[in-house]
Amino acid sequence: MARIAGVTIPDNKRVEIALTYIYGVGLTTSQQILKATKISGDIRAKDLTAQQVNDIRNALSDYTIEGDLRREINDNIKRLREIGAYRGTRHASGLPVRGQRTKTNSRTRRGNKRVTMGSGRRPPASPT
Repeated sequence: MARIAGVTIPDNKRVEIALTYIYGVGLTTSQQILKATKISGDIRAKDLTAQQVNDIRNALSDYTIEGDLRREINDNIKRLREIGAYRGTRHASGLPVRGQRTKTNSRTRRGNKRVTMGSGRRPPASPT
């Protein structure tokens, strides 16, 4: 069970995929790191030697990942709010930031549950 950048890497996954569990490392970055360290992406994370884990750690030191990246993103959003930018106000009010429509399709951002609309309620049949 390898621990890289404060994240426990899953043992039974290929190294190429296991590295994507680190915040800020996607598949492309993972492949670049493995290429730079000359490690095959097909081996499982549990089969990594201590030297290979250290090589990966050293290669990751060139990237902004985990806490530093989260802090940087939050600082950028805070700056947008403080200067009164449109994007900052959208972040603050919890609405889509990149120009998406909000009449429909913004459930994820607003956190609304889906409401099923029927064809209208029919009154109960009168006994006539």
